[in-house]
Amino acid sequence: MRKSPMIIGVCLLLSQLSCNSEKHEKREETKYLVTSPIKKDTAVVKDYVCQIHSIRNIEVRALEKGYLQEISVDEGQSVKKGQQMFHIMPNVYEAEFQKATAEARVAEIEYENTKLLADGNVVSANELAMAKANFEKAKAEVMLAETHLGFTNIKAPFDGIMDHLHVREGSLLDEGELLTTLSDNSKMWVYFNVPEAEYLDYITSVDRNSKKEVALLMANNKHFNQTGIVETIEGEFSHETGNIAFRATFDNPDGILRHGETGSIIMQVPHTNALIIPQKATFEVLDKKYVFVVDDKAVVKQKEIAIAGELPNLFIIEKGLSEKDRIILDGIRMVKDGDHVETEFIEPKSVINNLSLYAE
Repeated sequence: MRKSPMIIGVCLLLSQLSCNSEKHEKREETKYLVTSPIKKDTAVVKDYVCQIHSIRNIEVRALEKGYLQEISVDEGQSVKKGQQMFHIMPNVYEAEFQKATAEARVAEIEYENTKLLADGNVVSANELAMAKANFEKAKAEVMLAETHLGFTNIKAPFDGIMDHLHVREGSLLDEGELLTTLSDNSKMWVYFNVPEAEYLDYITSVDRNSKKEVALLMANNKHFNQTGIVETIEGEFSHETGNIAFRATFDNPDGILRHGETGSIIMQVPHTNALIIPQKATFEVLDKKYVFVVDDKAVVKQKEIAIAGELPNLFIIEKGLSEKDRIILDGIRMVKDGDHVETEFIEPKSVINNLSLYAE
């Protein structure tokens, strides 16, 4: 017996309505896992591009004019304090020293003779004082000539490593001409710039009596084998960048670091009473981050949040949420603003301890 087309159509319609009803019931029966932000003390690892400087880096210059007679050191060589580095031809300065010495001897003799005459009341006290003054002046001239002569021997002022030679033997040097630079690499000063907001977080949370430890990531992406200490913060912010410079000091016993290197400072920035949520509970729209919050009437609300820092699998919230808010942990792609949902609450501590288990 053939069925009427009308009867078949009614059956299909009832069947479709039944299926839609079952899907609707299943959707309503879906429970979404929700949790709340948790407040705790933590620290965010920050990295900052840095410049590495020797604790002492100076220019070695000629103090006298003359021909460079001898270079006793080579580029890149380690030198000791007091070691001779350069020797300027001393002939003129030796002659001036000998002349000053002879004149000082003449003045001494004149002073001694005048003193004998003064003791016999032959000359006045004023003449004796004049002779003494001439003698003192002559001795000062000797000291000055000896100093100029000493400047022809240029010695290392401290232990260090020589840089590039700017002159060669036989060069005619002017007074003040640059010869080379010398670096004391026993300790290194590492400078890095910190934004104003992070500076405020740091300065308000750190113990003023303690020294902040930092690590150094070198240009080869390896960690330097010494820990640094933040010892100095500059007095002013840069008007151009809004940053302020920090200086960390690192011991450099193996001489690995050199003046002018670059790298990255790795520093833990503390966050007190930080509000933390799982990263997976967030989504992004036009470079802004959001979460879905479920209110007391089980209605989903889309809420914008601001991020203060990032941890593995976690975000530190700057604003937008409170501890009392309930946020959807899973299924954020299946809901939209204004939906009514059934939820199952998971304790925040449990969520953080088992983030890998709550996967979509």
